[in-house]
Amino acid sequence: MPAGLLSDDLWKRLEPMLPKPRRKNRHVQFAGRKPTELRRIVNGILFVLQTGVPWRSLPATTDFPSGYTCRRRLRRWQKAGIWQRLFENLLAELQRAHQIDWYRASVDSASLRAPSGGAKTGPNPTDRRKLGCKHHLLTDAHGILLATTLTSANRHDVTQLLPLLDKVPPVRGKRGAPRRRPQRVQGDRAFDSEPHRRQLKKRG
Repeated sequence: MPAGLLSDDLWKRLEPMLPKPRRKNRHVQFAGRKPTELRRIVNGILFVLQTGVPWRSLPATTDFPSGYTCRRRLRRWQKAGIWQRLFENLLAELQRAHQIDWYRASVDSASLRAPSGGAKTGPNPTDRRKLGCKHHLLTDAHGILLATTLTSANRHDVTQLLPLLDKVPPVRGKRGAPRRRPQRVQGDRAFDSEPHRRQLKKRG
């Protein structure tokens, strides 16, 4: 298995959340291929997301199934909320270990090309109006991801400030109510907006 893609520690957290293949009647034998191992599928998904290769170009090795299998499972698990549950569980572990710094959160965005188009793409004003999308991120003071949104590349950054704050999940891990709000939010001039400052003050 390629190093650095899916550690044993992360797999132990993820495996219980994944739907198990249906058990067939042990008295009946079926023709066809055996079900693909779930860890190979996750490894293939991570390889594509990390390298950016097309799904159809995923190399057929002992570590990966076909790219079509990986893409189908990625979409199915996304709809089932599995990635979100894993994300929230990891945040709870960090909160329990006092690793999340709620004193200050940082917000920013990054634009990427999307030549194939899509529902959340648009002309990028910084790339000769080529089709692109924009990832908006909210992190704690140490860079730990708290929330993310996806928009077209021509969407202004400040429009995602409040949606990002609303998307921070209830972070458990300590006694009392789950934490969802940082004390301060820091951003560049793209987020300079007096109406948004007033909204942030209302939210505490």
